[in-house]
Amino acid sequence: MAASTVLHGAEGRRAVSHHADEHAGGHAAGDAPAGEVSAGLGDAGIGTYEYDLSRRRLRADTRARAVLGADSVTGLEQRIHPDDLPFLAALVTRGLDRSAVYDVRFRLRDGDRTKWVATHGRLLRTSDGIPSRLVGVVFDTTSSREEYLPDAAFLETVPSAFIALSPTWQFTYVNTAAERLLRRSREEMLGGDVWELFPALVGSAFEAPYRRAMATGRPVAFEAFYAPLEAWYDVRAALGPHGLSVYLLDVTTRHVLQEHAERAARRNELTARLVTELVGTLDVPETASRVARTVVPALGDWSVVSVAGMDDTGSLRGMADVGWWHPDPALRPLVEGYARHRKVASRANSFLDRALTTGEVVSLPEDAAGEIRRALAPGPARELITELAPASGTVLPLRSRGRTLGAIGLFNNPGRPPLAGEDLATARDIADRASVALDNAYLYQRQRRVAEELQLSLLTDPPPLDHLDVAVRYLPAAEAARVGGDWYDVFAPGGDVTIVIGDVTGHDVQAAASMGQVRALLRGIAVTTGSGPAALLTEVDRAMRALGHDTLATSVVARMDAHTPPVRVRWSNAGHPPPMLLEPDGGVRVLTGSDLLLGVRPSVQRSESVLVLEPGATLVLYTDGLVERRDGGLLAGVRRLEELLGEFGGLGAEELCDALLGRLVPTAPEDDVAVVAIRPRPDVRHQSGATAPHPAGEIAPSPIVRARQRPRSRGAAGE
Repeated sequence: MAASTVLHGAEGRRAVSHHADEHAGGHAAGDAPAGEVSAGLGDAGIGTYEYDLSRRRLRADTRARAVLGADSVTGLEQRIHPDDLPFLAALVTRGLDRSAVYDVRFRLRDGDRTKWVATHGRLLRTSDGIPSRLVGVVFDTTSSREEYLPDAAFLETVPSAFIALSPTWQFTYVNTAAERLLRRSREEMLGGDVWELFPALVGSAFEAPYRRAMATGRPVAFEAFYAPLEAWYDVRAALGPHGLSVYLLDVTTRHVLQEHAERAARRNELTARLVTELVGTLDVPETASRVARTVVPALGDWSVVSVAGMDDTGSLRGMADVGWWHPDPALRPLVEGYARHRKVASRANSFLDRALTTGEVVSLPEDAAGEIRRALAPGPARELITELAPASGTVLPLRSRGRTLGAIGLFNNPGRPPLAGEDLATARDIADRASVALDNAYLYQRQRRVAEELQLSLLTDPPPLDHLDVAVRYLPAAEAARVGGDWYDVFAPGGDVTIVIGDVTGHDVQAAASMGQVRALLRGIAVTTGSGPAALLTEVDRAMRALGHDTLATSVVARMDAHTPPVRVRWSNAGHPPPMLLEPDGGVRVLTGSDLLLGVRPSVQRSESVLVLEPGATLVLYTDGLVERRDGGLLAGVRRLEELLGEFGGLGAEELCDALLGRLVPTAPEDDVAVVAIRPRPDVRHQSGATAPHPAGEIAPSPIVRARQRPRSRGAAGE
């Protein structure tokens, strides 16, 4: 803009009568400058002036002329710094149309130097509202100005956007970076009110810090999002003599990357939490339940997980909804009810069937409740899905090694968008990991069944004995250590009764197989040699070494010479927990004395002990699973068993075993447990060397039925 037109008046241009009256006690053109009524201001270095807009006439007192270095509009325009000309032009042509007062800082060229001046004034108007005159004061601010506002040439080179706002919130400076950042030209902004040019600032995260900095003089620094430009800004603002200096840096890219990193961290945290949950179980229904709980509410508002069942042959068949979760306890029963009734009510080609058949993700991006209702027969499932009213849903198949094992159903309520983008990618990853965990659970279940069948086939019922009550119990462990090497055996070669309890190290199919081998060796040697307990254990140890068995095992062997009462018992212990004798008077004896366990040194000399089993007394043999816990050692468990036996003195062998298991073994035992209880029958006279069957119709108690064993599931989904 040419210097000669910079100070041409709002509408320059407006035809204003030389003799027009003015408001606010204004003067007619030609009167003395308003500043001269207070000549004392000159002593403070402050000059007064009056600028007639219509005549383009400047009248200034001596101090004002000294500050401005000119006594005419033309002379003043020639001295104004070129970088400040656009701003002053915008102020005169537009800014004063919106405000009656102004507060401006600008630069003047003074020979080889530049000085800063400040002016405060008021716009006076004619009776019909047309701008007529500017009346104000002016003073030199060079020394203080240079402390706060960098050189304009420098500000044009910095990458940060810089704007200066007057105390009345007009733009007084805008650099090139600010033009790019704010997407407006400086001509549009200079002299304009910031709140009018950018109305979205009002009430935003920008307004309060700006006003606080302007009011208190304290610098502010903050980051905020400006919605109209869809950008994040790092803002620094400080007050100086000229007004508010504001630096803005677009940090949108950093925020996008930070949000991406945070989302990735949340995904990783979710995946890690799922892995942690799944590591703790190899049970198929429990795996499904843990998956359902983990994905909510991170990926959906509620979820249902379906898994395949497993038949007795280990083949997968059918589907059942065995995992579900809703974070709202009030709605959880609705989800559970829907999961229980959905399978029966589902019609062919439902969204779940499509996911299971195709192995692809099936999405219901809108009206999920309606879509699901149409796939359900009338009944509870349809009523429950109507009440739950999901707006969208996604079904992710669970596949591993080319087989479909189940599916995860994720449902979102109105107000939450359908699963998509990175969340959908996370859900796919979760489904992949859950599939592997399910596959491992199915594999483990098949392996466990084989081992259980092997182990239970070896744990036969004791033979019927006319002079002894013998009760046996076996409980497999609940989780990964479910199949172990615990065993018992009761047989009566030649009339004498041999009772064995033992434990092979390990908890897997190999342990069960090794247990079968050791049990067979011991039984075979006992029958063929007729050796006593100590000699029998020695022979078994030697046979294990000769046959190359590297198994370690503990065992107690007791042989009862029952030809004449009372029952005389010889026993030997190879590293096993000590047997206990519950005496007729309720006292308890811990039968101490133990030699080296089997499989370490076959040449070890083994000892043998003798006791008399009086009528009313009970001999109790057990494995460490009965007494040992993670939160307590074996010795503490043995002491606890000793105390309990004292309470159970009046019980028979069967009732005693049940009482011990009920008091000492948790619902989900950590280790397998075997127990044998032997009690002489006081009411049956001994017949030398003979055994008699149980009375007609009486069946010897099964160690499996009486063992409080959990029901054998016909399918992995609890079918």
